[in-house]
Amino acid sequence: MADQESDQEIDKKTPDAPEPVETELPVENEALKAELEALKAERDELKDQLLRKAADFDNYRKRMVKEKDEARQFANSALLEDLCLVLDDFERAIRSSEGARDYDAFHSGIVMIEGQFASMLERKYSLKRLESLGKPFSPEHHEAIAMDPAQEGKEIVVVEEYQKGYQLHDRVLRTAKVKVGHAENEETKEGE
Repeated sequence: MADQESDQEIDKKTPDAPEPVETELPVENEALKAELEALKAERDELKDQLLRKAADFDNYRKRMVKEKDEARQFANSALLEDLCLVLDDFERAIRSSEGARDYDAFHSGIVMIEGQFASMLERKYSLKRLESLGKPFSPEHHEAIAMDPAQEGKEIVVVEEYQKGYQLHDRVLRTAKVKVGHAENEETKEGE
């Protein structure tokens, strides 16, 4: 009996838990389940598309890096091909001069090779020599490494060229190393 009393006391102390009430709305529930399934399918499809796009982008990036490396590696191949022709000309000039030991013929051959080489660089690659001798000094085109004594009132011009300057398209590739002085005007020549 004591057990029954203690059970009754426990029952009084703990409120009765409401029993779950099942209110089924079969039509609405089924519609929500179908919509949930459709949304899950759409989510899975979008996730798949995202993964494919990410993989495509990664492949594209890798392909661009590879193509860029190849372009850098072989960028000068056309120029080097042309330089091989110049080397061939030098080899022929050396071979022909070995037997004859004719300095004048050798010199004229070297001058011809230099002319062909400069012409090829200008024609194919737009590399032009900067004409400096007798021209007014320009810091954009010339680097003065020597100077004649200053004379007031006379224009500074290039009087000697130690190393030619080059221009690629419209940009100076290398400035000419020159000696500058003053232009001789007609009055100075007549007075001497």
